[in-house]
Amino acid sequence: MVMSNLTEDGRWKVFRELACSTNFGVSYQLIGLSVVNVFLTITSILGNILVLVALHKESSLHPPSKLLLRSLALSDLCVGLISQPLYTIYLTTYVNESWRICRYAFALCLITGYLLCSVSLFTLTAISVDRLLALLLKLRYRQVVALKRTYVIVLSFWGVSTLATAMYFRNHLITLWCGCIIISFCVSASVLSYAKIFVALRLHQTQVQDLVHREETQTTHLCIARYRKAVCSALWLELTMVFCYLPHGIVTALWTSNESTKYLFQARQFTATLVYLNSALNPILYCWRIIEVRQAVKDTIGQFCCSWS
Repeated sequence: MVMSNLTEDGRWKVFRELACSTNFGVSYQLIGLSVVNVFLTITSILGNILVLVALHKESSLHPPSKLLLRSLALSDLCVGLISQPLYTIYLTTYVNESWRICRYAFALCLITGYLLCSVSLFTLTAISVDRLLALLLKLRYRQVVALKRTYVIVLSFWGVSTLATAMYFRNHLITLWCGCIIISFCVSASVLSYAKIFVALRLHQTQVQDLVHREETQTTHLCIARYRKAVCSALWLELTMVFCYLPHGIVTALWTSNESTKYLFQARQFTATLVYLNSALNPILYCWRIIEVRQAVKDTIGQFCCSWS
């Protein structure tokens, strides 16, 4: 049966039929995934709280860039606080065949997950554009990319994502199409931004090799090296999200356009857990790639330990 041609009630009946056909091995796998998601929930909450506290204390980062990182950390924190616990409830009630709770948990998990994933996509795209503007505008960058403008942009991300998610209650296909548009726009903007950045950096490297003995060129080279690190940090966040989200996107496309099977159902649950893994990995990437955040996190942990000693 093709899932995309069914109503909401019809799709849920297919869901229940698949549950009745699952064997004990599948049930044990879902229980195992529940345990993994509990661990990832705790990791996401603690990690992103630490990052948010560290970003609040850190003053050396450019405020608009720091605001974008805070928005990304906040969406990851909401995943750990809201969406992932709902997903864990969905898995456990599915195994226990508590269909009423399972259905509502699944719907709420889908809605909150869509909202938060959209915000994360928008924010990562804004980070890539921010790095491109820093390269193109040079001295004018701090005037153009102001904190108030960045606040408006971040709030618009949450507003557009909320509106697109709210369309689910009217027609789930509208939300599906909005998702396709958002993903296409964000991926295209990010790819173009990073492509222009790496072409410009390559050109600059060639110029530096020709003028390596000039003192002002050496100073510029130090600034570019610092900028290159910032770009690599943003790119790591982008690639990690692609790695975590792409398998689930492929499986979901197969799920909605082909006959639903037990194996597709299992693959969908495994890849959904991979999506939630992204929220736990991002704080690790912040600490690994951004020296200021890493030091602020160390100071925060040290202060917390001293207060309890």
